[in-house]
Amino acid sequence: MLHQDPLDFPPMKIVDNMLIGHDGGLFPNKGEVSKALKELQSQFGFNLDPEAYVDSLTVGERQQLEILRLLWLGARVLILDEPTTGISASQKAKLFETLKKLASQGMVIIFVSHKLEDVEGLCHKIAVFRQGSLVGEVAPPYETDNLVELMFGKVISLDEKTQLEFCEPAVEVAGLSIDDNRIQIRGADLIINCGEVIGLAGMEGSGQRQFLRTLAGLIRPVGGEIVLNGKRMTGKPYHAFQGVGVSYVPASRMEEGLIPGLSITEHFILSEGQSGFFIDREKAVTVSRERITSFNIKGEPVTRVEALSGGNQQRALLAMLRTPLRLLLLEHPTRGLDIESSIWIWSKLKDRCKQKTCIVFISADLEEVLHYSDRILVFYNGKVSQPLDATSTTVDQLGQLIGGKGF
Repeated sequence: MLHQDPLDFPPMKIVDNMLIGHDGGLFPNKGEVSKALKELQSQFGFNLDPEAYVDSLTVGERQQLEILRLLWLGARVLILDEPTTGISASQKAKLFETLKKLASQGMVIIFVSHKLEDVEGLCHKIAVFRQGSLVGEVAPPYETDNLVELMFGKVISLDEKTQLEFCEPAVEVAGLSIDDNRIQIRGADLIINCGEVIGLAGMEGSGQRQFLRTLAGLIRPVGGEIVLNGKRMTGKPYHAFQGVGVSYVPASRMEEGLIPGLSITEHFILSEGQSGFFIDREKAVTVSRERITSFNIKGEPVTRVEALSGGNQQRALLAMLRTPLRLLLLEHPTRGLDIESSIWIWSKLKDRCKQKTCIVFISADLEEVLHYSDRILVFYNGKVSQPLDATSTTVDQLGQLIGGKGF
């Protein structure tokens, strides 16, 4: 099974992760494994360095590693949970081509996804589950509206794109240069008005994640300026950025966003802060119940966060954000979520915009980037485009830029 959150060992190298579960004896031949990895990933257009450490990879690249490892281990039944999250359209096309080939050779592929275009384009049959029950099995030709109605018991459609009134500039980025061990970004410029949504698009590893983490104070830039509400923040740590109203929501929920083993209530104790010497647990439980209700989290105050589904973990992360915020930074905010949950999360984020919060987010879903952004930055191999007006940009134009054409 390929899980939605990759089951790997971040402190180890890619080649060592490939060896896990492989019967190679006491002294496995890493050279042969590296060669096999390179040959296998060439079929997908992936570009993973066998000697790179897993904790240096993006979430999408870690999913790529899991796909390659399972195929290399010779699995005959593949269960894939949201495998297309975080990979590019071209990589997805190659993955689907391979899955179809494997199925034609007798392999069983069970493909779990909330993305209807994925299941419609790949699967020979679709089984729809709702609230733990099988509510229908559908064969081609597929009708999207019928599938949506089976999933939710009603027809769901995207909310209309809204344009909010922007106020004064809240974030100014001038000549920002970033040196990462994997990529370099030079001379990025951007002014973000309060209440504005900026989408970051590009293939995995093109620099958008480093840009986002630099805006959070998690990466120190080598040049340029970051100014928030008139305060120069360049080179300051994340805690200083938090102090002026910046919050960062990572894609890896259980590694950077939440703490396994702690309950929902204990997370609110940490996020809300405490006044006085002793922890007011009664107040924390009350806050937890209020947020669980308002954010529709399927859990109880005592529920440990690792027991929540991916969608409920995302809702819990958003519920812990403080008010007010000046800048909210999000990696793949709707990763692995169904249509209804995605719409709900963006309704909450748009409420933040009405409170003059700026939002900068990364998404591999170009439709999401175009629908919810006011302006878009495209990243290609460390290069950053000029801001694009989302209302006058098409998916095709965005795809061309992501592929490096027009830079």
